[in-house]
Amino acid sequence: MDRSSRNRPTLRTQAVATIVAMQAVAAAFFIGDVIADVRADGIGLHVLTEGVAALALLAGVVFGAMELRRLLAEAERHREALAVASGALSVVVGKRFAQWGLTAAERDVALFALKGFDSNEIARLRDAAPGTVRAQLAQVYAKAGVNSRASLVSLFFEDLMDGLPG
Repeated sequence: MDRSSRNRPTLRTQAVATIVAMQAVAAAFFIGDVIADVRADGIGLHVLTEGVAALALLAGVVFGAMELRRLLAEAERHREALAVASGALSVVVGKRFAQWGLTAAERDVALFALKGFDSNEIARLRDAAPGTVRAQLAQVYAKAGVNSRASLVSLFFEDLMDGLPG
């Protein structure tokens, strides 16, 4: 997902904003109608009922707009937290790979493994033999002190949970 699509309002957000705007127009219409009725006929039960309904609609518009604004702010905070977490993971991965002394090829293979690719997919992506990739993964596991892909992934979760490695 590119940056422009992340900052673009979602279809749901646009729908809620459109509904709030339509409610605002309806509230303005009904309030105007109530004012015209009061001027023409004075205050009666019918006009009073319409007035209460119009004010309730207006309150719904105000509440809806405030809630939409809160939800948009919360979504932005979540996007920012995800960006921080992604950056933190990159730092953790880079530090660990440096600590383990991985070669450039081992780094590539390890990154693909962390992203969930299997050995055959990694071999195809790197234009390498599957046996070479399996050997490189074995080296990565040995240098990391683990014996499986799941154990390798868990190291990074532990680092993120505990803070950056020293």
